Amino acid sequence: MQRYHDEEWGRPVHDDRLLFEMLTLEGAQAGLSWSTILRKRAGYRRAFAGFDPRKVARFDAPRRARLMRDPAIVRNRLKIDSTVSNARALLAVQRELGSFDRYLWSFVGGLPVVRRRKGGKLPARSALSDRISKDLARRGFRFVGTTIVYAYLQAVGIVDDHGRDCFRSRQ
Repeated sequence: MQRYHDEEWGRPVHDDRLLFEMLTLEGAQAGLSWSTILRKRAGYRRAFAGFDPRKVARFDAPRRARLMRDPAIVRNRLKIDSTVSNARALLAVQRELGSFDRYLWSFVGGLPVVRRRKGGKLPARSALSDRISKDLARRGFRFVGTTIVYAYLQAVGIVDDHGRDCFRSRQ
C-alpha cells in the first residue's frame, strides 16, 4: 500500500490503457479492500489482455466464463461483464473524442483539482464525481457510482487529495 501511494496514487495519468486499468480495478474493489485488489493486479493484467480495450471488448461468453474460474481475479460475473462493456464504452468515447484521457480531463479543464487537507478523513464523493459518474453511466459504463468514481479520480490524479504533511503534496 505504501509503495502504491508513493509511486502511483494521485499522479496524473494520461494513458488510455492505464486509465482503463484503474477504472476496472476501482470497480472490482467495490465491497472489497483496495489491498485485495492490489494483490490481484498482476492477475487482472493477465486475465484482461494487459487492459487493451480493443481486445477486452471482444471477450465472448466462453472467455468470460473462464474468467469466472480464475482465482487470480475477483470472480464476480457482474464485475467481469462490466469490464467488457466498459471496454466497449471506452472505445466509443475514443471514437467520439479522440481519447478517453481527453474526455476525463475535460471535466477539470486539463488540470488536477488540488485540495490540501490537514488530517481528517478523505471525502467519499464530490460534485465532480457525481457529474462524471452520471456521464459515464449515460455512456454505458458500469460500476461507476460516485464513490467508485471519486476513488478513481484520486487514483489517476484528476483529484489530488494528498495531505499537507505528505511528501507528495510538495512535489
